[in-house]
Amino acid sequence: MENEIIVGLDIGTTKVCAVVAAVDEGGRFNVLGVGRSLSDGLTRGVVTNIDKTVRSIQSAIAEAETRSGIKIQSVIVGIAGDHIQSFQSRGVIAISGPENEISQADVNRLIEDTKRVALPSDRKIIHVIPQEFIIDGQDGVYDPVGMSGVRLEANVHIITGLVTAAQNICKCVQRAELHIRDMVLEPLASSYAVLEEEEKEVGIALLDVGGGTTDLAVFEDRTIRHTAVIPVAGNQVTNDIRKGLGVLTEQAERLKCQHGFAYLQSVVNDEPITLPGIGGRPPLEIDKRLLAQIIQPRMEEIFEIAAMEIKRSGYSRHLSAGVVLTGGGSLIKGAAELAREVLGMPVKIGIPGGFNAGLVREIENPIYATCVGLVLHGLRNKETIPVTFGNGKGDGSLKKIFTKMKSWFDEL
Repeated sequence: MENEIIVGLDIGTTKVCAVVAAVDEGGRFNVLGVGRSLSDGLTRGVVTNIDKTVRSIQSAIAEAETRSGIKIQSVIVGIAGDHIQSFQSRGVIAISGPENEISQADVNRLIEDTKRVALPSDRKIIHVIPQEFIIDGQDGVYDPVGMSGVRLEANVHIITGLVTAAQNICKCVQRAELHIRDMVLEPLASSYAVLEEEEKEVGIALLDVGGGTTDLAVFEDRTIRHTAVIPVAGNQVTNDIRKGLGVLTEQAERLKCQHGFAYLQSVVNDEPITLPGIGGRPPLEIDKRLLAQIIQPRMEEIFEIAAMEIKRSGYSRHLSAGVVLTGGGSLIKGAAELAREVLGMPVKIGIPGGFNAGLVREIENPIYATCVGLVLHGLRNKETIPVTFGNGKGDGSLKKIFTKMKSWFDEL
């Protein structure tokens, strides 16, 4: 029995997770397996220990294989980190085909033209995302194929990253005996999982608060307009608790997840939390309001930096749908209320969607937003990977799309 399978692999600072999915005969997206493991080989989204990262990947993939009954050979992997940068660019070409009709080949040629920008030797283009096309001076065109014109221009959003950061991710995945089919910017992937098309049209910002980085993506007119990666996230909150209360990192993480409040006014039942003492010392008693007083300033800092980035994008007045908060950091109680106060706009928690069958309940959690988005990216771009149920081999033949980093893998 064969099926067309997509595997998304999110290599995060605090966790590695894999989601296995397929399209069934009725065209429904079906979740076949989920795997998750702790990650300790990354710092702020960038690989700092290859061996630890490889072990984390193997553990998450093994769990996903067990639950899905599928031998995983190829993955779509996410990339993030504070090395990610983005900027606007513009390209122009002449149309010389029969009757001056614009073809897909012309659009691809134009996209290649927009890539001709001066970049440092240590950076490479990850994505080129068209904002709009202009035909003979007429702007506001979103799909020029089939139209007539002699001059085709495009405004595009170019996202770049460090070559070495991407190469290290590639090495980790390849050492885990997997093949990379595509590499996708994580905030872009998250947007596929938690944003509706209507929200992207009226204007919305996605804020993915992870362990090592907070990813921001701003959308308007169904197109991504701005991206940023903020190097402050959930790990800093845990570190503040560890230092502020003098507890172990593991205890601080548990306190944050189970008893933490990001907004002091959300604390209703201020009962003390008892922690075992370190090295034979008497147990510690901490009240929830004290914990909230430690967590809130750091979460405020994250949202304030995000507010500055949204303002810098020039779209702060265009976000009619407000902000969608996702990622593990969004699960801290009161995070949405605090974000609403700091950002001054509507805020909701983004739960991954887009799947109709299988292990849907398991992935309905903000921590899986990026991983689910990677899978949806593959399914929507027909990045289907033939994989045999059991231990069969997939043929691995896929068509390239222009957003791929064609040259990155050649340099490995």
